[in-house]
Amino acid sequence: MPERADKIRLDKWLWAARFYKTRSQATTAINGGKVFVDGERAKAGREARIGMVLSIRAHETDWEIEVIALSERRGPATEARLLYRETDASVANRQRQAEQRKQHAILLGDRHGRPTKKDRRAIIRFTRRVERE
Repeated sequence: MPERADKIRLDKWLWAARFYKTRSQATTAINGGKVFVDGERAKAGREARIGMVLSIRAHETDWEIEVIALSERRGPATEARLLYRETDASVANRQRQAEQRKQHAILLGDRHGRPTKKDRRAIIRFTRRVERE
């Protein structure tokens, strides 16, 4: 079970709850406007409180959660999951976003790095056809 804390910084809580891999990433996300507390833009030094509602944009995923426990220690994912409760609307939204990313990946295929020889030849054929018209 997560250890209980009376006061904890929001960036530290986000790190302990495993929304971000490092505290500096959590701080950067907060300063970049990716975290909202009760509908208002958050600050990294703000105290996390039980009952606080957070809107988080992490790794192309939107979360709407309620803080139900505080912890300064980053433990296993199973313990981190006990620190918050996700809303039903957020779960449905995350599933929809994951399905959209999957469909997008299927349509585009694996497009990492430089074009392959086949891709390059297709690009050359296309650009020559456009130049002739």
